[in-house]
Amino acid sequence: MKKLLLTIAILTVAVTLSAQKAAWKVGRTADGQPDLQGTWANDNATPLERPVAFAGRATLTDAELAMLKERSARLFNGEGDAAFGDNLYTALLTNPDKFVSVDGRTGDYNQFWLPDRVFDNRTSLITDPAEGRVPALTPYAVQRNAADAAARPEVPRGPEDRSLSERCITFGVPRTQPAYMSYYQLVQSRDTVVFRMEAIHDARVIYMDGRPHISKEIRHWLGDSRGHWEGDTLVVDTTNFSPKANFRGSHENLHLIERFTRVSPDRLEYAFTVSDDTTWARPWSAMIPMLRSKAQIYEYACHEGNLGLGGILSGARADERAEAARQ
Repeated sequence: MKKLLLTIAILTVAVTLSAQKAAWKVGRTADGQPDLQGTWANDNATPLERPVAFAGRATLTDAELAMLKERSARLFNGEGDAAFGDNLYTALLTNPDKFVSVDGRTGDYNQFWLPDRVFDNRTSLITDPAEGRVPALTPYAVQRNAADAAARPEVPRGPEDRSLSERCITFGVPRTQPAYMSYYQLVQSRDTVVFRMEAIHDARVIYMDGRPHISKEIRHWLGDSRGHWEGDTLVVDTTNFSPKANFRGSHENLHLIERFTRVSPDRLEYAFTVSDDTTWARPWSAMIPMLRSKAQIYEYACHEGNLGLGGILSGARADERAEAARQ
């Protein structure tokens, strides 16, 4: 009887929560638009791509989820190296005694500086293809990437040989990496939506007044964005990326479609689809849940205090002098 009553109570709570979610309606701005404004954080632990260990499975069991949380609390308690992107999940699955950065040389900075990850039971952020993996590269992309790698010097000659983020230019869009300045502020007006990123203080201005995309001759790091509403979902179409922009190997031919849907007072679901027939065999999609944050977005003084890049180039020159001395 006690088990039966407990089961009934659990079912009652589940039905009540489901009904509350279904009854919730997004608020409206003064212009009558769905109100998506606020600061939203991506600290999600789910990997972009589904690990091989979970092949064929879209979700974890409660026991598996509890195990990963327990391992995370042990490995990433603020004492060891920081884990970025899917490296966190890889470490949780291999379960070493101590997490060591995959950098291989200097190591990453301490995990203490990153916020705690938020776990859910999904095994990948990628929702399409069903296997939760980035589609295969086209033959052209394989050749292009090999040529780019061959042309890239092992020791940087100057700042242009380092990544856009190291040079404080941009992290680009869409940005999937969580837990490193991964806070975003949405601000709306009648004709525009501004999507401001804490990292490198990028700000995307999304025009909502029906104007066409700019000329294909004009290219931007973050592309050219045009938005419209589909019900309560903000849909953003972005083209015109710079040839020097780089999203997982895609450059000027990237086509990005994003969907922002507020599903509760504290949750914004960010879904995107990317396509580029010079890079991937087919388009692919992902969904990242973002949680409402009461924290403010801080200045990201990257250019002003970019000691890291100076150190990288100084180290490169020291390596060259050491090699010349050996010869």
